[in-house]
Amino acid sequence: MITLRRSDDRGAADHGWLDSRHTFSFAGYHDPAHMGFRALRVLNEDKVAARGGFPTHGHREMEIVSYVIEGALSHQDSMGNGSKLVPGDVQRMTAGTGVYHSEENASRTDGVHFLQIWILPGTPRLTPGYEQKHFAEKERQGQLRLVGSPDGRDGAITIHQDVQMYASLLAPGDRVTHPIAKGRHAWVQIVRGTVTLNGETLRGGDGAAISDESELVITATTPAELILFDLA
Repeated sequence: MITLRRSDDRGAADHGWLDSRHTFSFAGYHDPAHMGFRALRVLNEDKVAARGGFPTHGHREMEIVSYVIEGALSHQDSMGNGSKLVPGDVQRMTAGTGVYHSEENASRTDGVHFLQIWILPGTPRLTPGYEQKHFAEKERQGQLRLVGSPDGRDGAITIHQDVQMYASLLAPGDRVTHPIAKGRHAWVQIVRGTVTLNGETLRGGDGAAISDESELVITATTPAELILFDLA
């Protein structure tokens, strides 16, 4: 079963410096029908204007993953980490028992476009932690590249939950497949472009919840970028 979540049906917030689209309930947007999917709790598409950013604030009991699409994002946190994220970077911050951080547009002239993803951890009261890795375009082109997993295998970031996160860049006509083990589920988020997913057409900003399917077949009809979550 594939349940579509169209881009235009998402929650929206425009703060001037921030244009955000919420796949699931977040902040001032609340929809009891869209509170998350399995361990995936937040999936926001954020566009931050030049000189904009999120001032220092706190989190607890969450795995927070950032995926940059365009531009550059500066990160600072109470663990002493300071970094810049660019396209191809995937960052995981374990909030655990409590952490403070800020995220700002690293450019004074250009916007930054990124996905903010929150995943419920499999274990409570984790020690706060941080990890960031880069996945070049050639690693993601024409295939599903594992970028996050519970064991950090194949150079992926470690996510403290039974979830595997894949990223892919597809040229028109490219086709990728992903088997889904019995009892598992998936979420596919189209970052940009147009694809067919088991015969369903999805465009940039669209998402799909998948259950009771044995395989996903994704074919690009235009240049496309997507994220796939394999979930318990």
